[in-house]
Amino acid sequence: MEAADTGVVDTGPVDTAAADERLRRWRLVLGGEDADGTGCTLTGRDAAMDGALSSLYGNGNGKGGRPRAGQERSAGLGASAPSVARWLGDIRTYFPSSVVQVMQRDAIDRLGLSALLLEPEMLEAVEADVHLVGTLLSLNKAMPETTKETARAVVRKVVQDLEKRLATRTRATLTGALDRSARISRPRHQDIDWNRTIAANLKHYLPEYRTIVPERLIGYGRASQSVKKEVVLCIDQSGSMAASVVYASVFGAVLASMRSIDTRLVVFDTAVVDLTDQLDDPVDVLFGTQLGGGTDINRALAYCQSQITRPADTVVVLISDLYEGGIRNEMLKRVAAMKASGVQFVTLLALSDEGAPAYDREHAAALAGLGAPAFACTPDLFPEVMAAAIEKRPLPIPDADADTGGPRR
Repeated sequence: MEAADTGVVDTGPVDTAAADERLRRWRLVLGGEDADGTGCTLTGRDAAMDGALSSLYGNGNGKGGRPRAGQERSAGLGASAPSVARWLGDIRTYFPSSVVQVMQRDAIDRLGLSALLLEPEMLEAVEADVHLVGTLLSLNKAMPETTKETARAVVRKVVQDLEKRLATRTRATLTGALDRSARISRPRHQDIDWNRTIAANLKHYLPEYRTIVPERLIGYGRASQSVKKEVVLCIDQSGSMAASVVYASVFGAVLASMRSIDTRLVVFDTAVVDLTDQLDDPVDVLFGTQLGGGTDINRALAYCQSQITRPADTVVVLISDLYEGGIRNEMLKRVAAMKASGVQFVTLLALSDEGAPAYDREHAAALAGLGAPAFACTPDLFPEVMAAAIEKRPLPIPDADADTGGPRR
């Protein structure tokens, strides 16, 4: 019988194609001079992709690859606005949005291209994300009037996208928490929580009547009640907290839209600014911040403490890396005093998708000792954290942050 009749398929060409694809990918990764030993030559779209990568990650001589020993690493975009515009267009053509955002961030960090964002044409060409918004906010004071409207449009687009992603779940989670926290023991008939009432009175089941005679009714507070909780967001606006400022401003606007929550938003460096009256528009909040500068947490907490009127119904959320430039002992005393008065105090080292930043571990440990553990929080986890604080139950601290002294989930 011929070999072809055995049903065995010759995979030679497929293996060759797979090997060629591996070489192509390695060539794009290595970006090497003379193909860096891969023996693979790029043409067409691959060559254009390689050029876009080499402009940012190359060695400055028009070719890709890593610099040789003793050679200073640089890249080829320079400070030319037209060449940067072409490059931005190229990377948007050849790479997905998530990769484009990383490359833009690298271009700003590695090549010092922040100044080019002051040009409206450049701003319109970039892929907007939270990190770009942080960069724009840091450039706010240097931004010419002709650029500010374009910058606001970019920021508004990012904010609207975040609101669509976060608002519905946040409102649903916190509405449930508010209802549960407002349960009353003598509810009206329409306010009775039957599931919890039955569970609490199972021991009073009468077999002969096949029914339960409840001794205690459990109900929800009426939704028409005015303000149930007060939330104070106290946000460190030092440069390292840029992404947290963006997310906190969006969440602040969402909380402010809920009738049952009286929301206050305070930002600080060495000065304290109350932006509560701008919460109906988070873009105004963001442009009211000033990223960078020193940090005086004690002063910020002193202001927040002065605004609290109902401690037992108040949640204070401090968002900071805890590098205190003010009076450390006074800061801790204020936290202790607020907790003693009944305030639920939450400390977030970051409110972003990037994990915990560098932070002052001594201060974090001291806060944990006061029963206010500090941990990094993602935007997706934030509604659960707030719900737990409102209901006065243990916070859902991620396991990765267990070293801050808080309970685990």
